[in-house]
Amino acid sequence: MARKRGFFAEIQHQNQLAGKRRQQAASAAARANAAAAHNAEQARMRATQAQAQMQRATVAEQKKAQQEAQRLHGEARQAEAEAMNAQLEQTREEIASILPSALKIDPFVDLEPLRRVADHPPFARTDLESPLPPPALLTAREEPAYVEPPAPKGVGGLLGGKRKHAEAIAAAQAEFGKRYALWQAEVAGLPAAQLRQMQGFQHAEHERIAALDRAGREYQSECDRRDAEVAAANTALDHLIQGLAAGTPEAVDEYMGIVLGNSLYPEFFPVEHEFSYEATQRELSVTVTVPHPSTLPLEREFRYNKSKDEIVPTPLPQKDLKDRYLQALCQVSLRTVHEVFTADRSGQIRTIALTVGTEGIDSATGLTKRTSLVAVAAERTRFQTFDLANVVPLATLEHLGALISKRPLELEGIDASKAIRG
Repeated sequence: MARKRGFFAEIQHQNQLAGKRRQQAASAAARANAAAAHNAEQARMRATQAQAQMQRATVAEQKKAQQEAQRLHGEARQAEAEAMNAQLEQTREEIASILPSALKIDPFVDLEPLRRVADHPPFARTDLESPLPPPALLTAREEPAYVEPPAPKGVGGLLGGKRKHAEAIAAAQAEFGKRYALWQAEVAGLPAAQLRQMQGFQHAEHERIAALDRAGREYQSECDRRDAEVAAANTALDHLIQGLAAGTPEAVDEYMGIVLGNSLYPEFFPVEHEFSYEATQRELSVTVTVPHPSTLPLEREFRYNKSKDEIVPTPLPQKDLKDRYLQALCQVSLRTVHEVFTADRSGQIRTIALTVGTEGIDSATGLTKRTSLVAVAAERTRFQTFDLANVVPLATLEHLGALISKRPLELEGIDASKAIRG
């Protein structure tokens, strides 16, 4: 039998898990449980604060502070017990709603919306798409001009000014000669500098174009890969739709994987399905694995004993525990048959051979052992006449001739083969 979910089944299962968590968070039981837990935490904080205040108080104040701390401690413990009871109540309600909650949801899965479209991110290297701006062309500096020092005037010209003026002219001409020689060298080297500048620009532009080409090819390769994945997924979806219409075992198994993968149970009560379709008999064989009975809460309620400062559990009577576990087994059985027949709108599945059991450690061998607890065969036409909203699940299974363990808590198994075919 198939256990691993197919591609489409896994996608649907993860989507349903996310939706289930949102639904659970919004449920009244979850809100009550969260409120009780919040109240317990607030009470604990107040008790801690009161204890700290008592330690800081004077001797005269300590007795009164101690009484207040004890009172707040008792409130905190009482709130803790109430939070634990809220969790028990939420668990009880979730078990009782295993079947009713499923009847509110159409398990049919329209496969067409599973068709995918490639989602390509924008090209990341748009910075490479624009050509580089050409550099400003190198030009020579303005030709240096010779400026002769001014001649001395008045008395300065009579006191050796002419000699000093001549010396200044000579120095100015020498300095001008140097500057002019440098300018001439710059002018002579300008064509080569302009060539180097243009070659550097052309090299940078070539590198930009090459980088753009590489980035473009990488981006296109990623787009092609995504397109190929989407095309393969859509081709697989086409094959699934066509196979389901033809009633091929592979397609029916895949579709049932989607349907049952959508069937989400309470977190504390996870359910697994194994199934296999036999086309000749048009029968789906389903094996359902439910949690071991020891996973259910063993307490009926919790009470705070003030004198002993203890939260004391009141055990759930064995009969009530058995009834609760049996209730879960019966609801899971009918829910599974309901979901399969309702989701199979094309009527490919005519009968269902269902077994519900659990796994646990065999005390004789120490190995994991599966024990079948419910086995039933259901025929589509007959089953779909039932009004599951008004039935007693145990009575319905007995009406179908199911085999049901008399002692499910003790894992007293049944011979499933005697009930599956008949």
